[in-house]
Amino acid sequence: MAAIDPHEAKRRLHAAGEIACLDVREHGQYGEGHPFLAVPCPYSRLETMVVGLVPRRDVPIILVDEGDGVAQRAAARLEAMGYTDTDWIEGGAPAWATAGYTLFKGVNLPSKTLGELVEDNWHIPAIGPAALEAWRSEQRPFQLFDGRPAVEFAKMTIPGSRSMPNGEAAHRWDALVSNDGPVVVNCAGRTRSIIGAAGLALVQPRLPVLALENGTQGWALSGRALAHGQVAAPLPAAQTEGSRLRAEAFMAVHRLRRLDRTEAETLAREPGRTTYLLDVRDPAEHAAAPHAAAPSAPGGQLVQATDQWIGARRARVILADDTGLRAALAAFWLRQLGYETYVLAGIDEWPADWSLPAGTFVPQHCPALPEIAASDAVARAQNGDLLLDLRGSFDYRAGHLAGALWSVRPRLLAAAGRNVLLAGDASITALAAIDLMEGGAASVERIAGDARDWRNAGQALDASPQSPKDAEAIDYLFFVHDRHDGNLDAARRYLAWETGLLSQLDDAERGEYRLDAINLSRSR
Repeated sequence: MAAIDPHEAKRRLHAAGEIACLDVREHGQYGEGHPFLAVPCPYSRLETMVVGLVPRRDVPIILVDEGDGVAQRAAARLEAMGYTDTDWIEGGAPAWATAGYTLFKGVNLPSKTLGELVEDNWHIPAIGPAALEAWRSEQRPFQLFDGRPAVEFAKMTIPGSRSMPNGEAAHRWDALVSNDGPVVVNCAGRTRSIIGAAGLALVQPRLPVLALENGTQGWALSGRALAHGQVAAPLPAAQTEGSRLRAEAFMAVHRLRRLDRTEAETLAREPGRTTYLLDVRDPAEHAAAPHAAAPSAPGGQLVQATDQWIGARRARVILADDTGLRAALAAFWLRQLGYETYVLAGIDEWPADWSLPAGTFVPQHCPALPEIAASDAVARAQNGDLLLDLRGSFDYRAGHLAGALWSVRPRLLAAAGRNVLLAGDASITALAAIDLMEGGAASVERIAGDARDWRNAGQALDASPQSPKDAEAIDYLFFVHDRHDGNLDAARRYLAWETGLLSQLDDAERGEYRLDAINLSRSR
């Protein structure tokens, strides 16, 4: 373990071979500015997150912090877990900027930048709010699909849109065709509209497919009302044979490789390479028939937020589903992002005990802390025990136990010789307890339940709308946070940020992509 300067870190990040750049700052700090390839892995959840993000223990890792020593603490934790090649950037993110490199605002930067690159290079057909509304007035036949997950669809969508997460329309097409008109794909902004429209157009070359310009935010900015509280209808059952045929055709055209389980095992055994295996089916399908070998990573979201599942750059990724089509679409997009991708279909036929060799995803389980009732915790805090609330800062503001102080693992209060009581979920409190005990705490216990449980038990909660202060709430990203809640100025700033991503890239960052030579601007 050693400190390296930003220039050496930059060189390593863009060199050949696998590497993981993990930003161990909290969500708000990360979102206000981070290196382009930095993957969020906050210290508050480090041990539980890193095993999925970086399953191979000898992958070179570079850590990013605020120049405050958290990276060194994280490196020590990783070493204790068996990671063998961990360094950190001396001076953290501030030093990165001082060295002349860009700190990018926002989240899921590589994926969102992919959308802008696809638009810039492939010229995805699009339609604006006024033109779409004119189609409706003319009673022109078309289908409007919202390419986001159902929970986002429920928050707000375009009136008349149908929930159809990206990848699902191509898979279920035989059950969807209701007219000969074009398909329009919307999201909340730009990326999933562009990627969803392009993906469906590539699978169905004769189908006119358009992206709705700027999604729900563009719709609201045009002065049109959004639909709120819509319940996503169940996805129609796919005709598996049709989906398989489309998968075969798509994979042949785009030279995607299909594996069987034996070939997947061979890949996973190769030393010096990381192999991820992910189930890209719809979450409901995964929940109904999960397979322990493949964590759920719905295809549309995997492309939209790749860094939530994959921490090692240039790794191998095996995408799994039933017919191969959704896996092939995800494999196609992840290849554009610079990964080596494969398709493994037939997940519904895998033996229950089948798995890849060791080194793939293994959940990290934290030892459970002894628990105490909320009422007892309040009484003990009045008698001098230290009561720390490790829930989100805005949850704390909304209501916390009397005497509780808000805290977060990288900034825990000194607790030498004290009995400490922690509020928060089991994993966050267990990880914080490690640091507290090493800092000399006499004991650490977790308060059972959450705010709802405490209220139901008759426990009064104190609200503090201004505490912690915004500057202290490092877990919360304030950057255009209210763009979906009626703040049109925030929506404008978000769209300007998204369309400005390409201009911020340097040559090395742009070189991380492997875009195929495709043009979708022709009349469809």
